[in-house]
Amino acid sequence: MSSSEFDLIESILRSQSLRRDDVTLGIGDDCALLDVPQGMELAVSLDTLVSGRHFFPDAAPELIGHKVLAVNLSDLAAMGAEPAWVTMGLTLPDADEEWLAGFMRGFSALSSNYGVQLVGGDTTSGPLTVSLQVHGLVPAGKAIRRSGARPGDLVFVSHTIGDAGLALAMLQGRITPTDELQTLRQRLESPQPRIELGIALREVATAAIDLSDGLASDLGHICERSQCGAVIETHELPLSDAVRTLSDWRLAVSAGDDYELCFTIDSSRQERVTQLSKELDLRLTCIGKIRQQPGIDFLSSGGSCESNLQGYDHFPESDS
Repeated sequence: MSSSEFDLIESILRSQSLRRDDVTLGIGDDCALLDVPQGMELAVSLDTLVSGRHFFPDAAPELIGHKVLAVNLSDLAAMGAEPAWVTMGLTLPDADEEWLAGFMRGFSALSSNYGVQLVGGDTTSGPLTVSLQVHGLVPAGKAIRRSGARPGDLVFVSHTIGDAGLALAMLQGRITPTDELQTLRQRLESPQPRIELGIALREVATAAIDLSDGLASDLGHICERSQCGAVIETHELPLSDAVRTLSDWRLAVSAGDDYELCFTIDSSRQERVTQLSKELDLRLTCIGKIRQQPGIDFLSSGGSCESNLQGYDHFPESDS
């Protein structure tokens, strides 16, 4: 390990103020030692974000630090897990301490909000890439899985969808930018993990997933794992005024980066979801229903139906 890598690690260590009691040994040894409480299961997820693919190369380092943690915490939220620890693999083009300081400010602000301690990782040289592995705790047998949806269940989504996709379309020149771009860009670059909602849904939801690749793809994962299908009422989709005015519902269900939760409930629990919406001050919208027949149909108020819509694909098939 080079002296500059030691300096980078030391810089990361200095930026960390959070210390959890269940961390027996954190950064500084070959492995971290973590104490999983009795009666809890460990939820583990890993995401990799690549410059130019998941964030713009010139994005502010604070925003990158926030987003790389937020998208990982969103996976924990989808399973009703409480965040605990995180490890990081950081690949940098050069040892830029000013960039790293900004990155860690964004990272640490969000990690402090949710009590997440950075307990280990690795640094290396190369194209800007960040891999995080998050660890969360959930009472044994209480994790929300994708496989629990049943015909007749209602389908809900949190907040609004499509804003991040609209921002990306503007920034890429596919849609003419408007005054709403700055607000929309916040949804793209500073997603908010729905941890509180996920924990509250442990006793309510039959299945859940976070919307990283678009509703069409992600709800499709629930349907596949639950061996069912769904009918979505497009006029019920929670869209911002900007998405309604500048695009349409198709963008909202196919674009990624929302990091909202999509979840299903037994229809008898609808009143409880209404209560949760008020308690969390978070919009929760019923958009459709689970059915026995496979596939997802998007049904308009006029009766027209569209099927086989796709979300974001990291490895799309070649046209050749």
